[in-house]
Amino acid sequence: MTPSDAHSAETDETEPAGIRIIPLRGAPEAQSGDDIAAMALAAVARSNLRLQDGDILVVTQKLVSKAEGLLVDLNTIEPSDLALRYAQQWGRDPRQVEVVLRESVRIVRMDRGLIISQTRHGFVCANAGVDASNVPGEDIVCLLPRDPDASAERLRAALARQAGAELAIIISDSFGRPWRQGIVNVALGVAGMAPLADYRGQPDDFGRIMNSSVMAVADEIASATELATGKVERTPFVLVRGYPYQRAAGSGAQILMDPAADLFR
Repeated sequence: MTPSDAHSAETDETEPAGIRIIPLRGAPEAQSGDDIAAMALAAVARSNLRLQDGDILVVTQKLVSKAEGLLVDLNTIEPSDLALRYAQQWGRDPRQVEVVLRESVRIVRMDRGLIISQTRHGFVCANAGVDASNVPGEDIVCLLPRDPDASAERLRAALARQAGAELAIIISDSFGRPWRQGIVNVALGVAGMAPLADYRGQPDDFGRIMNSSVMAVADEIASATELATGKVERTPFVLVRGYPYQRAAGSGAQILMDPAADLFR
């Protein structure tokens, strides 16, 4: 039994103190129209746990998108001239390039077969979040949720009604980072918690007043859960327990950089 499996098998009565990251394994492949709250509660029950006030449930974007019917069959896509030219230049599928262009409101850079763009949500990411990984079918791609914050709030409200617990929800996805190798999970949608912890105006350990320290705690939580789920473990739900977050309506939109403060635009 692995350490994470051992944690998952523990009951509420045997939980140790501290912050715990608990992968909720065994979820079935999501289908369009699936009840995400019911799937989450089943995943919690399989792990011999109950949702508690103050828990954070992190849900992968891919599960949310599948349940919301956001899979696109590339056979239905007619590529534009731009998509055809770019795909031919870099050996890409012009249909997928076309989907990326349609999901973008601003192109930041197109080079070496990659498109960095801004989505309608305000995210700046690779290929507008259009992704073919962990999606069934040869010609199927997955889009980002249309409104990740609304999706997170619907799930939070449903779980509060059905489980009687006030918790926070984070919808996570993997993004690259400028000037650093590798991808990390970030928070796309947030509900039930303040996604930022603002330390400005507070003294540090040496009495200096902090002027710019705002921590993206929702991103940090999303990134930490990737350590428990991996990319190929089919674990779309992770329970985070013991983190003393600030309860608030919250939203992923609060994490986005104000264009006026963007030094790289």
